[in-house]
Amino acid sequence: MRWIALAGASVFLFAHAVRAQDANAAPVRPVPLFNRWQENWAPLADPALRTEPGDSLKYIALSASNPASYLSLGVNLRERVELNDAAGFGVNGGRGDSYLIQRLQVHADLHFNEHWQLFTQLEDARDANKRTTTPVDKNPLDLRLAFLAYTHTFDTGTFKARVGRQEFAFDLQRFVSLRDGPNVRQAFDAAWADWETGRWRFIGFISQPVQYADGHPFDDSSNRHLRFSMLRVERMVFGNQELSAYYSLFARDNARYIDGSGRELRHVFDTRYAGAARGFDWDLEAMAQRGSVGAKDIRAWAIGTRAGYTFTSVGWRPRIGLQVDAASGDKHRGDNTLGTFNPLFPNGYYVTLAGYTGYTNFIHVKPSITVKPSSRLTLMGALGLQWRQTTADAVYTQPNVAVPGTAGKGGRWTGIYGQLRADYAVNANLAAAVEMVHFDIGDAIRRAGGHSSDYLGVELKYMW
Repeated sequence: MRWIALAGASVFLFAHAVRAQDANAAPVRPVPLFNRWQENWAPLADPALRTEPGDSLKYIALSASNPASYLSLGVNLRERVELNDAAGFGVNGGRGDSYLIQRLQVHADLHFNEHWQLFTQLEDARDANKRTTTPVDKNPLDLRLAFLAYTHTFDTGTFKARVGRQEFAFDLQRFVSLRDGPNVRQAFDAAWADWETGRWRFIGFISQPVQYADGHPFDDSSNRHLRFSMLRVERMVFGNQELSAYYSLFARDNARYIDGSGRELRHVFDTRYAGAARGFDWDLEAMAQRGSVGAKDIRAWAIGTRAGYTFTSVGWRPRIGLQVDAASGDKHRGDNTLGTFNPLFPNGYYVTLAGYTGYTNFIHVKPSITVKPSSRLTLMGALGLQWRQTTADAVYTQPNVAVPGTAGKGGRWTGIYGQLRADYAVNANLAAAVEMVHFDIGDAIRRAGGHSSDYLGVELKYMW
């Protein structure tokens, strides 16, 4: 299920604390993880577990006496064919497009011992036959990740730190994500620290988000003109339910919105409650944003909810779900307040892979049904209904791109879309997915010259 994949990929919240195995349990062969740097291939120190081709490169011992001292090599390859009527609903002359996007990543994971880790990953992301290439489509050979990590467990808890180019993802990736949907994922040059004790976790980091260029190899960079920092606290409550809150500071020079421009200093306050019990699952998140853009004060907000019920005793284990989201727009153009919500670093997967929907100035209601005909196959169908929060602001596509000519024109109704998705896990290393979306537009987009749009994506993903 896509919602499970998102939660599992992004919420490395308390996973480290619960991964430790019983000292008396038999070793288990590792498998590739969504975050490759979280893998632990030390069990392959046992020759009996080296049963797959290439295991001699998955675990290269560096010490005869310490199995936690090793080097592990790995590869990610993702190939996706996409067919799209046109980005931005074809406004401003956009035409239909069909193309291939490819992402190749290779990494070296060096564990000096139980405490120190050096992880390095190179990436080559390319597109073929795409009419318009953006920074999230193409990134020839470049440094994807490179960080030094330290972990130490004390009697009272575990301390972790990372310094270098790394990834962040929180919760369902509504607002802070790895951006796995597009071809080029989001990384941060950052210093990170966290402390885990009992049912608590405390996190803090300062970062400069990486900006991507495709002029020549190894030209990605970050700078002081775009910064993102956070203080976060998490606690497990009522068993395995999650409660979290954070404050973050988003700072950007030369920001541009429809009703404001200049230096952006955005204070972000977020809280989330998620869990599962007796077949029900839920995820509730609310965010408030204050600060300034140029001379204007920021007054923005967003809420996100996703809930469902799984019929565990029924064949195919159907899950009935409902997603309700809303985010503010700017209600009064020309005043001293900017109400346009900034979704920060969102993941398009949260709505659809098509990118027709941005998490800005919108109200979104999405019922869905998910079934599992087998342990490897997941099928999902959904219907999404969208409105603008205010007609004074524009319709936005992913991530927060205003559709030209929609601000202040037309009604609140944005449109309705249908979504079908299939995910198939061939084995622990290979997965396939197909997603189809049809978006039937409302009056505001039609007046701007747009049209209803269709999307098809077919993907193969290999991890070794």
